[in-house]
Amino acid sequence: QVQLVESGGGSVQAGGSLRLSCATSRNIFRLRTLGWYRQAPGKQRELVAFISVGGDTTNYADSVKGRFTISRDNAKNTVSLQMNSLKPEDTAVYYCNAAGGSVLQWGQGTQVTVSS
Repeated sequence: QVQLVESGGGSVQAGGSLRLSCATSRNIFRLRTLGWYRQAPGKQRELVAFISVGGDTTNYADSVKGRFTISRDNAKNTVSLQMNSLKPEDTAVYYCNAAGGSVLQWGQGTQVTVSS
């Protein structure tokens, strides 16, 4: 049963912006801290940002701090990641999932490619 569906990826030039969105079930959205992860070719998956259930706490990896913004939409049960000032090193497959506890079944992810 698919519970996490990511969308919004694409190809942009360095300095550009993308907005990723993750749709999830109402139960997951209401009960779990949610995060965005990414996995670049040949590298381990890393957590780049997370947001608490209430949306009052966010945290970012140093590599994206000041450029990425995570948010939650309570009406739509979605978690978004606004990515600005993109760099080639941001190129990866991006996934959303629970953070701070056991992860859920991974979705298909969405590819982000940043060219120099």
